[in-house]
Amino acid sequence: MKLNFANPATGAQKSFEIDDDRRTRIFWDKRMAQEVEVDALGDEFKGYVVRIGGGNDKQGFPMKNGVLVPNRVRLLLGENSSCYRQRRTGERRRKSVRGCIVGPDMQALHLIIVKQGEQDIPGLTDADSVVPKRLGPKRANHIRKFFNLTKKDDVRQFVVRREVTGKKEGAKPYTKAPKVQRLITASRLQRKRHLRSLKVRKSEQQKAQKEEYAVLLAKRQGEFKAERAARKAERVARKDKAGSIGAKAQA
Repeated sequence: MKLNFANPATGAQKSFEIDDDRRTRIFWDKRMAQEVEVDALGDEFKGYVVRIGGGNDKQGFPMKNGVLVPNRVRLLLGENSSCYRQRRTGERRRKSVRGCIVGPDMQALHLIIVKQGEQDIPGLTDADSVVPKRLGPKRANHIRKFFNLTKKDDVRQFVVRREVTGKKEGAKPYTKAPKVQRLITASRLQRKRHLRSLKVRKSEQQKAQKEEYAVLLAKRQGEFKAERAARKAERVARKDKAGSIGAKAQA
């Protein structure tokens, strides 16, 4: 079985090939996101505790969290489902995925170091294996948390910049930085006030139009009622006149 270890403290990753089932048996019947002590893997792993992050079986089918079976199943997957990428809007597809319980037929496991053991593992937990952070945080609150800033500090001065070398020969290197997301500036506050005033103005205009329409509707209804009453009075008058003419004819 191939074991891929990841150390969040240093950012390093390292793979180990262990073909002895007696040593990898400690992962059998364990679920994803479960912590396991890996002392049985060897003396170098003594005291280490890892969390199972995922894996795939010998045919390459990935593990899916929440599927509580130790074998392969076919599921109807759609948008926002793991182990599936939607190609068209509303598309769903039935795919084979692996359950979240580790079995003896697993080919590879992804393990995250939760607790470091007694001795360092070269290339994974030692001081020389620290991988520099290539990309820094992008959101304003994440930058404040990363550098322990206050709300009065200017977040834009603490954006992590990275150096980029031009493709042409002899080109001078330049730096790139991400655009700060969710940054509240004076122009943003002014824009919010402007949008709020537009919303209030529109609601007042709609209210005035509604009142104007109500007045017009009442006027039209009054005219219609008066016209209908006039027609009714005219019909009554014609009926009375016809009755009087008939009475005279009989006399």
